[in-house]
Amino acid sequence: MTSHVPVRWVPSLLYGAVLLGGVYYAAVVPDGRPGPAFWRTAGFVAAIGALFALEAGVLRRAAARVPILLARCALIGVVVLLDASGLAPVLLVLVPFTAYFAFGRTPALVLGALCLVGPLMAYVLTDPGWYRDPEHVSDLLMLCVGLVLALSMAAVALGEQHARLALEGQAAQVAELSAATERNRLARDIHDSLGHHLTAMSVQLEMASDFRARDPEAAQRALEEARRSVRLALGDVRQSVRALRTPPPLPALAAALADLAHGGEAPPRVTVEVSGDEDGYGTPELTALYRAAQEGVTNARRHAEATRVSVTLRLAGDAARLVVSDDGRGFTPVEATGGVGLLGMRERVHLVAGSVAIDSDPGGGTRLTVTVPRGKAREA
Repeated sequence: MTSHVPVRWVPSLLYGAVLLGGVYYAAVVPDGRPGPAFWRTAGFVAAIGALFALEAGVLRRAAARVPILLARCALIGVVVLLDASGLAPVLLVLVPFTAYFAFGRTPALVLGALCLVGPLMAYVLTDPGWYRDPEHVSDLLMLCVGLVLALSMAAVALGEQHARLALEGQAAQVAELSAATERNRLARDIHDSLGHHLTAMSVQLEMASDFRARDPEAAQRALEEARRSVRLALGDVRQSVRALRTPPPLPALAAALADLAHGGEAPPRVTVEVSGDEDGYGTPELTALYRAAQEGVTNARRHAEATRVSVTLRLAGDAARLVVSDDGRGFTPVEATGGVGLLGMRERVHLVAGSVAIDSDPGGGTRLTVTVPRGKAREA
């Protein structure tokens, strides 16, 4: 069982009140009981001091719950016997109060009942007509009220501790999920932006190397395209860094897709066709469409050995439909579900409540279809 921390100031406050009351009463009121009054008062003060020390060491010995409970009960019993003011019985409420945090509700209720039964039995054994004495009845009633209030306070305090621990746990989970979401977003951005440009640079540099001796002009054009890809990659890096500080502006999707068609002399030949209005589509939706088209073109250049790639986007009033098709060698979609690029593309599209479909057969080209509903990014 988890041991919770009781309200620290309650025991100390009661000990201090009983100590002041007992010392004041012993100093100003003559004590008619047998025995030296000085030694009773000294023992009373020593027992209160031991209770203070016990409470100070509770947190350091949280595992020794039963010995601490027994020691507290014994010391309170000593204080009650030595007290001359009659205030010490109020300390009995601390027994179920502290037990509530250490053992739970049921043991605390049992101890509370025993704390009430103890004085009652003492009255019965010492004074058969105790129930006719208003002072005895009043003391029992006040003790009963004190026990109820102490148990109620313990229940409220323990509930607050449980709620705080649960809230801290949920906050930690939210922070972990937020960090994981941000890591996934950064991974998608790095793959979709830098990965695309690095693929283009690789193709262009290979072409420049192949044509360096046979066609210097074509090799030079490929080098120029590689330099252009470097500039675009640097621009994407700067934009990603700025996006970490401020929200990015709405992308000009038609212009961004048109840039995909610029591949110089390197195959494949990319054609782009865009129709419809971008109004009503938010940044996440337009970004998902662009990244999906970019992924399709990049895969066609890197893997498909295609000669032609077609990018078609229809922006309708209810949804946008993107189709990227090539005449490459194709593949089996089931075998390619674990790719980082396809996984990131699906994540982006699903975040805006969209869908992804890939139709491909070995030797039959590939057709990527992405559908994104208009205005559903916030709901998703």
